[in-house]
Amino acid sequence: MRNLRLSQRSGCTTVAHMTTPHTIAVLGLGRMGGAIATRLAAQDWDVVGWTRSGRTSGTVRTTRDPNEAVAQADLVLLALFDGPACRQILDDVRDSLRTDAIVLNTSTVAPAEASRLARRLGPSYIHAPLLGSVPAAAAGTLQILAAADQDALDRVRPVLEALGTVRRADDAPTAAALKLIANSGLAGAVLALRDSLRQADALGLPRAQTLDVLELGRLGGLVAVKRHFLLGEPSAAAAEFTIGALAKDMALLAAASDTPLRSAAGLAGTPASPEADIAVAATVPAVEEAVLTPLRAYIRGHATGDPAHFRDAFLPTAHIEGVRDGAFVSWRLDEYCALFQGRPAPDEPTRTRRIDAVDVHGTVATATMTLSHGADTFTDIFLLVRADEGWRIANKAYHRH
Repeated sequence: MRNLRLSQRSGCTTVAHMTTPHTIAVLGLGRMGGAIATRLAAQDWDVVGWTRSGRTSGTVRTTRDPNEAVAQADLVLLALFDGPACRQILDDVRDSLRTDAIVLNTSTVAPAEASRLARRLGPSYIHAPLLGSVPAAAAGTLQILAAADQDALDRVRPVLEALGTVRRADDAPTAAALKLIANSGLAGAVLALRDSLRQADALGLPRAQTLDVLELGRLGGLVAVKRHFLLGEPSAAAAEFTIGALAKDMALLAAASDTPLRSAAGLAGTPASPEADIAVAATVPAVEEAVLTPLRAYIRGHATGDPAHFRDAFLPTAHIEGVRDGAFVSWRLDEYCALFQGRPAPDEPTRTRRIDAVDVHGTVATATMTLSHGADTFTDIFLLVRADEGWRIANKAYHRH
């Protein structure tokens, strides 16, 4: 066991500079928390764990009462799902925290939540989100974004270095924000891989051969570590990083940055189980044909000039809006249909239309289409709804380039 050196000052016990933790309480024994606790126990630290669910792996000593775990520990490591969970457990154990204890928070939370926790706990708080999933935790190869008072960081550095490489961040909100940005990059890679696999499926390419080629390119690292999930192999291990957790992180980033994120919508709209590994989101088939039906009817309307196709595509209450001849217009469906004369445009053979993206969210969907009509290129944005008679376009807004 690691030795703890104590000194007496002004009648109370304090921790001498550079002493390392003796007993570590790990609060949260989910995928990452369990891997962290197991790694630290294997490195000869005295670890006591607690998990809200009560489910444990049996590899570390546990208690059913978080106060009991905290009362024994000079380092309290949080490995919880989100900010509210961190606040709740710290409220619950507040009276049991030792005066010399360090709180090391590895959870992924919003920057504002990290800032509040840092202000509340002061120099005894270390915000240290982790880059890497369960295998990296087990191997001690995590990248750790640590923001802390130097003395506190010196005390826990041996613990952090047992888990991976420490990278200093300026402060707690910066560390939290950098973790969300890292996960945004991961989410984008998952969606890029999904698009590539869908295109390969449309071309009739074998999945294994497609992965072999993708592994040679920029997505190679993701493909290599997630290949068993991407192939749907029965032997695939338990999820290392779930769709639900990554979607939560993207929602935090969207809220913190006040910026809409395609990755947030793309992951949240994935029909796969939130508890599935993120790689499963890349294997979700393209949207059902029923969602594409009104979009294809809309394309036929332009191709033929027959407004009957637009009536098939849109709800009767739909509006079509944009800027025409420098003025904003908002047509009702009848007004829009009156613009078409029932025959194709003279240059129809040279015109093209392409459905760029469709994202389904239960009974609503959004879609983007590009139309090249002679010298003009249009970007059409659709809101679709699933009504009793099937999917229909509720509204369309367009921009002419």
